[in-house]
Amino acid sequence: MRNFKSFFILLLLTILAGLVFGHGQNYITSKKQQDLVPLILIITEEETLVLDCRRQEITQDVWGRNVWKVINERKEIPANEVAIIICDMWDQHWSRGAAERVDVMAPRMNKVVSAARELGVTIIHAPSGTMKHYEGTPAWKRIKNAPHVEPPTPREHDDPPLPVDDSDGGSDTNHGNEITNNRVWTRQIETIEIDQERDGISDKGQEIYNFMQQKDIKHVIIMGVHTNMCILNRSFAIKQMVKWGVNIMLCRDLTDAMYNPEKPPYVSHEEGTRLVVEYIEKFWCPSISSKGLLR
Repeated sequence: MRNFKSFFILLLLTILAGLVFGHGQNYITSKKQQDLVPLILIITEEETLVLDCRRQEITQDVWGRNVWKVINERKEIPANEVAIIICDMWDQHWSRGAAERVDVMAPRMNKVVSAARELGVTIIHAPSGTMKHYEGTPAWKRIKNAPHVEPPTPREHDDPPLPVDDSDGGSDTNHGNEITNNRVWTRQIETIEIDQERDGISDKGQEIYNFMQQKDIKHVIIMGVHTNMCILNRSFAIKQMVKWGVNIMLCRDLTDAMYNPEKPPYVSHEEGTRLVVEYIEKFWCPSISSKGLLR
């Protein structure tokens, strides 16, 4: 598809150039030909994201038994209709394990976000509870100044229980030496770059919704932490977006759960994250891989 678009645009430019420039001439010969020049300058190829979306639905096997079926669907979406929301990738965390995994994830996330930005994707940074650090910056003002748009009445949606028990706070490094839910974060981790000329910063769902409407955003990709908590429950996150009718997707390889293997279902931390991702695919929204955002 992209090769065809490129060929078509090249062909059109060639035809227009032939109309504008006479054989052996390097100047414009008529007013009519002059009017064609702006057409040449504004023809650009629209960037398109090719995303492999994965969801799951309950069905029956050949013996009539209920099973979960994985459904993969490829979608081509104009990049300028997409926003990435980076959720709670803080500089610090009360859980050592959570902080260490953010440190590991952040360089890859920055690479993906930087590539998406250059394709025309809108980037929204949402490090909750740290807006004092960003107050007055161009990216903060950009979202603050977006005109108010009343969201639709939230849709009714089933909310099944999570597949993991995070009632202890979910830290796998808390041996009595961590203060659960201690708000030690002050900003987004510096590894993830903020483009003050193009990005937005907010931790409020209504403000982000306003900004999305201003930019004519039709699709959202959410990444960050934590999959079973903020990724689902923030005012700008999956549950709220789904209830507003926004097409949202989880970037499944750039997220991490808060889960302690000492709690049910007594699996590894990595398996706990995978179970939560599958829960989201089953009950809330599709997931994608970050590979679809890289060229």
